Amino acid sequence: MMKTAEDFLVKADEKAFDLDHRTIINHNIGKYNVAVARGLSKFENLENSKKKANVIKWRVMENLDKHLPEFEANFQRKGGKVIWANDVEEAQREILNIIKKAGGTSVIKSKSMTTEEIHLNDFLEKNGIESLESDLGEYIVQLLGQAPYHIVTPAMHLSKKDIAKLFHEHFGTPLDATPEQLTQKARELLREKYLSASVGITGGNFLIADTGSIALTENEGNARLCTTFPKIHIAIVGIEKIIPSMADLDLFWPLLASHGTGQNLTVYNTILSGPRQPRETDGPEEMYVILLDNGRTNLLAQKEQRQALYCIRCGACLNACPVYKNIGGHTYDTTYSGPIGSMITPHLKGMKEFKHLSYASTLCGKCTEVCPVKIDIHKMLLANRRDAVAAHENTKAEAFGWKIWKKGMAKRSMMDMFGGKMKNFFLKLLFKKIWGKYREMPVVAPKSFSKQYEESKKV
Repeated sequence: MMKTAEDFLVKADEKAFDLDHRTIINHNIGKYNVAVARGLSKFENLENSKKKANVIKWRVMENLDKHLPEFEANFQRKGGKVIWANDVEEAQREILNIIKKAGGTSVIKSKSMTTEEIHLNDFLEKNGIESLESDLGEYIVQLLGQAPYHIVTPAMHLSKKDIAKLFHEHFGTPLDATPEQLTQKARELLREKYLSASVGITGGNFLIADTGSIALTENEGNARLCTTFPKIHIAIVGIEKIIPSMADLDLFWPLLASHGTGQNLTVYNTILSGPRQPRETDGPEEMYVILLDNGRTNLLAQKEQRQALYCIRCGACLNACPVYKNIGGHTYDTTYSGPIGSMITPHLKGMKEFKHLSYASTLCGKCTEVCPVKIDIHKMLLANRRDAVAAHENTKAEAFGWKIWKKGMAKRSMMDMFGGKMKNFFLKLLFKKIWGKYREMPVVAPKSFSKQYEESKKV
């Protein structure tokens, strides 16, 4: 077994029985469920909206080679610069080059899973550049030295008491400080950084092809500050985030907000179409969009699984998943956790090392049910398992075990070769540690049903 798979099993085992963690997550996801139910009720026909979103994203993926150059041409026409990055190292290098060329020493960031994907904070720190998160949740986990726990709510695993203790240790705020007081303290600390940072870095929720724009969705206004005060703005966005037209935001913004947080729309929705123009009074002097591949074209090449690229990162599948709710986001040890992360990570980072994530599912289908763009996530997890077997990525012991099982199941005489006593012995020998650690092992009857049936006919 690969070390990543071993670590996953160990962490999952620990976290699943961490009652404090489960209490916090159940409380936070419970509040999310109430808000989302209210938000989804605002749709006149939610199913039709989801189907329309699915069709739009399907057309985009089938014509990605047309939409991306269209975005590039329209964005450059307004003075912006587009950089294509094939992998993590290339993206990191390009960002560092921009910062060094400008003589920058500090960066202010808004929430972006793409920057987490390329490990940007660690990379910049190693190169002597301060990188500070401005989203409150991201700021909290950065203070803790942790990765985001959740795609939408990075600090979902922490209670108010945990955050108050953290701020007390770092900034001397009272241990009984209220959320409002903690937010005010963070605001005081961050405001100065917007003014002094050389570069502002964001992600992008959507790339709009027909106008050459990026659309940002947020609730705190920090992304607007990151893109307004610094002289240089860098947006790093996955190539799958493209949508054909500005008019499509009328569908995708409400879908993202309602499934992500239960809102009709998030508080701040911004469309940026290049650096500050001569007639404009604010905005960056230079604006770059880095289009990141990093394995996305590998996924695009998979006819079935490419639909995972439709994802708009709402996090709904994480909140619905019984596995995620028990083992938590950090257990996955990947940028994208939960069902969608389990689906895409083997393609982005390698099937051999991360195929185990595709098995971290009950296949209950709840993730597919809640997806706003109708990705068949649980079916794609099965497709990943199939591909791992076809590529012989599983262990020889596992392959041998399934071969024996298949042979036995295919022939009644083989199944009945051993009695119940011998079958129970092998079950305990092979599965006691895996299946029976916290559960009682099933007991096989002394005689199979077919043997009992045959004997009953003779009577």
